[in-house]
Amino acid sequence: MHRADRHPSRRAFLDVTGATVAAGLTAGCSWDSAQPDRPAPAAAATPTPVPATGRHQAGVTLPQSAQRNLLAVVADLGTAVAPGPLLAELGEAIRTLTAGSDPRLLGLSPGDLTVTVGVGPRLVRTAGASLPGAADLPRFSRERIASQARGGDLLIQICASDALLVPVAAAALLDQAGDRIRERWRQSGRRGTNVSVAKGLTAPRNLLGFIDGIVGPNTTAEQGRDLWLAGPPAVAGGTLAVLRRMELDLTRFAALSVAEQEAVFGRRRASGIPLSGGTVASGPELGAKTPDGRYLVPVDAHVRRANPTVVGVGLMLRRSYSTDEPAPGLLFISFQNDLRTFTATLTRMDTSDALLPFTTTTASATFLILPGFDQQHPLGSRLFG
Repeated sequence: MHRADRHPSRRAFLDVTGATVAAGLTAGCSWDSAQPDRPAPAAAATPTPVPATGRHQAGVTLPQSAQRNLLAVVADLGTAVAPGPLLAELGEAIRTLTAGSDPRLLGLSPGDLTVTVGVGPRLVRTAGASLPGAADLPRFSRERIASQARGGDLLIQICASDALLVPVAAAALLDQAGDRIRERWRQSGRRGTNVSVAKGLTAPRNLLGFIDGIVGPNTTAEQGRDLWLAGPPAVAGGTLAVLRRMELDLTRFAALSVAEQEAVFGRRRASGIPLSGGTVASGPELGAKTPDGRYLVPVDAHVRRANPTVVGVGLMLRRSYSTDEPAPGLLFISFQNDLRTFTATLTRMDTSDALLPFTTTTASATFLILPGFDQQHPLGSRLFG
């Protein structure tokens, strides 16, 4: 994909520089002298490093609280490119980047940098048509997706607490891949401030002001049941990812009263508690009614329409990021070990979900997130040899 470079004009540069200098003078700052009467700001705590190798790739459940910054790059492989060697090279580059030994980090500390790699249905089918991840996503309503933004062969998901690390790591990995891949689309995103939803569990707010991603497979048992693939051996330890980039109609949603907004979601905006009561982490009581017979959680509320028990599917792990380009919206990412968990949920939402009219999907793809790797077992080697 070719992206036009946008350089600021000289006047814009001078305007920004002048404003910065003026702000410094107004605040009484000196460019050439220290201010011993003012203590230096405390250095931010260094994020805990996340190992790149292991049974599962990092960037799904590790770290437990997802980093605030993300870049997802979706690309295609050239028709003559063998995926095995390319993936092995990417895995080695990921290992050196996260270890801090790759000179392409330009001296930056890797911190909690994670890189997660997935392969699309076309590549999975070359290894086995019946393998998990071989099926394409169906089309749904409220989509406005250009052909370039649907599907793809390769996902590179880069996350870090330090926003500077994300584009630097991306440049290194794309340099490693070279002309063997062709970029389809990319999306940057940020997560809002985390809110405690249960002991040891947090979730961020989204652009609509609501806590996002409260329900999910959080325990080891739930993750074994609903998140990680158990077989066949070529994919065991991996998972299936769905990416959906959505524009949000913030203006129209903001025009609703708080009560109307809460009816859309089925939760209190301030606390995240279901309209049926309980705690943030407790499931909504979908049968609870008012004395005059109305459901406390409206029939078209999002928490009712997407409820996994009602849909009859497992839990999905959602890692959503707010976006502002190309438009204000959301990059929705879900991980699950059965694609039906997502497709059946969205099919039910399509029939009647109060949240959907405020969304328009502009990019969509699904990927098999490869099992974990190490130096003896390169990334992708179980699937592609």
